[in-house]
Amino acid sequence: MPIVLILVTSIFALAVAYISQYGFGFEPCVLCYYQRIPYFAVIVLSLLSLSIRMADHRNIQICIGLIFFISAFLAFYHFGVEQFWWSGSESCSQIQTLPKNFIEFQEKLLTKMPKRCDEVEWTLFGLSMSVYNIIASSVLGLFSIFSGRLATPHS
Repeated sequence: MPIVLILVTSIFALAVAYISQYGFGFEPCVLCYYQRIPYFAVIVLSLLSLSIRMADHRNIQICIGLIFFISAFLAFYHFGVEQFWWSGSESCSQIQTLPKNFIEFQEKLLTKMPKRCDEVEWTLFGLSMSVYNIIASSVLGLFSIFSGRLATPHS
């Protein structure tokens, strides 16, 4: 059943993200966190679809496919920030205002700076995790939509 394969693949993708973060110490930026949201949405939709024992998963699969395409777009945006094609949001940069007084200066020293979105921490074959997410999300999106469109409804 394609919906189970989509569910397992989404869980695996999130597991890789969390293992790289907590197991290997790779600090995600804000765009990395945003790229996890579509996978959570797919998991919820898949589990909901399976739990109510829908006979026809076609519309859910097409919806999931669209979520994966949004995920691919988000990953492409992140890749563009990494390549300096465009700048990320304010939460992606370390630009901060100067402190107005000594107490504010001390507070800024104690707060952890967010990871910049244009800093690539890990690559495999010269490709960052955002590129692998573009590929995975695009493939999963195509798989979801085509398997949803090609499935025959159950009576």
